[in-house]
Amino acid sequence: MSHEFLFFGGFIIFIILMLAVDLGLFSKSDKPITLKSAAIMSAIWVAFALLFGLVLYNWGHELHDVQDFASLKHIIEKHAHNIVINENDIAASIKAYNANLTIEYLTGYVVEYALSVDNIFVMVLLFSSFGIPEKYYHKVLVWGILGAIILRCIFIFIGAALIAQFGWILYVFGAFLVYTGINMYITRNKEDDVDPEKHPVVKFAAKYFKVTPKLDGGKFFHVENGVKYMTPLFLVLLVIEFTDLIFAVDSIPAIFSVTKDPYIVFFSNIFAVLGLRSMFFLLVNIIHKFHYLKVGLAFLLVFIGAKMLLHGQLEQLGFKTIHSLIIIISILVISVVASLLFPKKEDLTQ
Repeated sequence: MSHEFLFFGGFIIFIILMLAVDLGLFSKSDKPITLKSAAIMSAIWVAFALLFGLVLYNWGHELHDVQDFASLKHIIEKHAHNIVINENDIAASIKAYNANLTIEYLTGYVVEYALSVDNIFVMVLLFSSFGIPEKYYHKVLVWGILGAIILRCIFIFIGAALIAQFGWILYVFGAFLVYTGINMYITRNKEDDVDPEKHPVVKFAAKYFKVTPKLDGGKFFHVENGVKYMTPLFLVLLVIEFTDLIFAVDSIPAIFSVTKDPYIVFFSNIFAVLGLRSMFFLLVNIIHKFHYLKVGLAFLLVFIGAKMLLHGQLEQLGFKTIHSLIIIISILVISVVASLLFPKKEDLTQ
């Protein structure tokens, strides 16, 4: 337990430090994030995610204090890792376990990063609907990500506890993901819109708190005559947190199709969420060009859901996590390439 605490605690400290640096360096000036800055930050977060994969590849067994065959076998059975180990070679078995753990982490990271793109579509719409100036996007997203980390941490470990207690819940998750994927495909061309005054989060806030429709610079609260009011900046932050909560209902079960180890689920999920902010600024002005991406995400969800429903049969056929990673990347690449090769008519006329 001490190993898990140290591993997990060290990860949390790293995340807090990075967010503190991020908030301190970029949020005080309230200036729009440039494409160059977004590209650099995206590259940095992806590099950190890949470096963490190397950490798992070399020292992943330390996460659960695996030192001998008995403890290794226990962890493999507990988290249903689909690997074969050699009882006569503990070193080779640990290496195989670490390699599998790394593949699970990277697959989960790719899944979460891909599903995060759908968040960007919604965030662009929210900022526009609430009339938030571009120079305040970064501040809202940093605080939004901090809240998302806390909420997802709670969701992930609740989900892990449910799966450990009720194995059949995996089939519920699988059926839900298949349904969500089919629904996403059916509604892929639907034009989304947001009415700030009618949004349930805004209506709730207006009912129980003081709200002002006026921005006060980059402040979340405005004080007038000794009374504190929520500004539209704070309202859009609340709506983004609420929206992420809804997205988490899809994305977290999706990762549990890849690995049952809650720590790996958490690590891959958080790195994807941390990269969301920089990816937002990288794609905000070109996201509409990837019009087949929602189709790709729909197929991705259906595949992941089907994999959860048929995991027993697939394991018997020798289907492993690396095969899932290849299929997932293929779906995403095809959807992006198709978007570029067959652009929308309105994009061609611009």
